[in-house]
Amino acid sequence: VQLQASGGGLVQAGGSLRLSCVASGRTSNDVAIGWFRQAPGKEREFVAGIRWSGGNTYYAEFVKGRFTISKISAKNTVYLQMNSLKPEDTAVYYCALRWGSTVHSTTSRYPYWGQGTLVTVSS
Repeated sequence: VQLQASGGGLVQAGGSLRLSCVASGRTSNDVAIGWFRQAPGKEREFVAGIRWSGGNTYYAEFVKGRFTISKISAKNTVYLQMNSLKPEDTAVYYCALRWGSTVHSTTSRYPYWGQGTLVTVSS
């Protein structure tokens, strides 16, 4: 399984970005995809997740109402739409995949990771 994350960049506070994560290789419908982020000097944290089968979504409290995770199955792609961005959202964002339909918020549950895409929000 390979994951390719993209879409990061520099944006002003209050702006929007959409991240993409394309999965390739041996996958199935019985997977969960998570978005995580890691700011400088901090641990990697869960942002949002989606069950591939069924499309159930889950969010960290600090992004609820601002970020939306979605997928297009035909493209094997998961998106993270980020609105009302704040300087504290600045981080490298990673997508990750795990077998099974449960979305976990802990990094150790995800064996497959994308390379990360940098999001910088200026004040």
